[in-house]
Parts: sequence; C-alpha cells; structure tokens
Amino acid sequence: MGKKPVVIGIAGGSGSGKTTVTKAIYEHFQGHSIMLLEQDFYYKDQSSVPLEQRLQTNYDHPLAFDNDLLVEQLESLLRYESIEKPVYDYTMHTRSEEIIIEEPKDVIIVEGILVLEDDRLRDLMDIKLYVDTDADLRIVRRLLRDIKERGRSLESVIDQYVQVVRPMHNQFIEPTKRYADIIVPEGGQNHVAIDLMCTKIQTILEQNAIL
Repeated sequence: MGKKPVVIGIAGGSGSGKTTVTKAIYEHFQGHSIMLLEQDFYYKDQSSVPLEQRLQTNYDHPLAFDNDLLVEQLESLLRYESIEKPVYDYTMHTRSEEIIIEEPKDVIIVEGILVLEDDRLRDLMDIKLYVDTDADLRIVRRLLRDIKERGRSLESVIDQYVQVVRPMHNQFIEPTKRYADIIVPEGGQNHVAIDLMCTKIQTILEQNAIL
C-alpha cells in the first residue's frame, strides 16, 4: 500500500470537549508527522459585505463556512502538497489578508462543529468522531470560556446560546452524530476512548507504512 495521510474528523457542539480530545490525540503523536486543520479558519470571506451586515453573521450555521476551499486544501494535503491556510479576523468579521503555509503531514486532524455535515469532507476522512456531551455541561463550559477569555457578559452569552447556539446545534450539529464511526461521551474526560482512538490511528499508520 502506498503512503497516504490518515484523516481524522472530530466534530461536536460548542463546549463539548472536542478541542480537548483533539489536543490529546495531537499530543500523543507529537514527534510524528501530524497537523491540525481547524474548520474555524475557513469561515467565508465577507470583505464585500458591509460591516453592519457582517456583525449579524451566524457562525454556527453550515453556510458560514467556505467548505469548497477546505475540501480543496484537504485534497491538496492528501497529495502531499502544501497549502495556504486562510486566517479569519473576528474583529472585522471577515477573512484576514494573512495566510499560514501548512506543509503536508502523515496525520491530519480536521476539527470543528460541522466537519461531519458536508459529505465531501466525510468522504475524505478515515475516521470520524463525534464528541457527545450533555447540553448543561456545554452551556456551563461556554459561559466560563466566553466570560473569562472573551470578556462577555453573562446575559450576552446566555442570549446568544438561546437565540443561536442551541437551535443551530439541534438543527445542524447534533444530527451529524449519525455519520460518526465513534461517539465519544463526555469529551476530554473519556481517556479510554482517546486511548482507543490513538491505537487505531497507530494501526492505520503502520498499515500505510508510515511509521
């Protein structure tokens, strides 16, 4: 079998712990050829849209993402070609002029709330994970994060959660669970599931004659 990168998709709602799971897998393979491709970098360029309109952007909706570009760049990485990863400017609510050069790696983790929503992305993944965490835990984690790290008020976080985050999760994110090969309950606290994932990735890498 020829050498081919292993692609792992990791999805889950905001505050589910998917970033913790991603970090644990990434750190397990540190020292090997591994990279992270975050869907958050692939929000659509809105430079032609007035700022007032950009401020209304629903970042939890599938249409907020430029999946065409993400698929194209993931396909390039699978051919062991480097890519120019976009950078998103959250202060201006559009894509920055900055880019990040990413060199191809043997393990590619594609992480984001809706990475399992697009069938084109799913078809490029060897393993699909969905991090499944109870809604009450997710809202608590989001509250703590947004207040502490982003200077948000309690009221604004709760309002956004009720008006946008929760309905988008129920309509678009939660249904993608059915596409997952593995569902990881309780996120980063599930060390057994993470260990099993790392073992499976190692097996695929050995089959591909990479390690």
